[in-house]
Amino acid sequence: MSEPSGVSAEGLKVKITDLLNASYVEIEDMSGGCGQAFSAVIVSPQFEKKTTLARHRLVNGALKTEIAAIHAWTPKCYTPEQWQKQKEDGKEAVAPGKNTTGEVVDGTSA
Repeated sequence: MSEPSGVSAEGLKVKITDLLNASYVEIEDMSGGCGQAFSAVIVSPQFEKKTTLARHRLVNGALKTEIAAIHAWTPKCYTPEQWQKQKEDGKEAVAPGKNTTGEVVDGTSA
């Protein structure tokens, strides 16, 4: 059984919102509540003119301490314009794992 990491979805949301000036953040704990695996949708103007890799590096740099304490981290990063287009097209993304059957990530516990 995995030990709690001390990292919470709410803590991640606050830090991302503050450090990345995010206009929308959705965090999903995919580890059954023990805080070992998270997925996220992040919308920030700081992602403008950045590649997917550069966006992930920006997020990972802001969450360096938290990422070191957890098992898995999966962000989806959008600019405000990309996010608006997703919503208009009816393809509003959710955090990866949000529409699952409730299984937990291997190596974690419920």
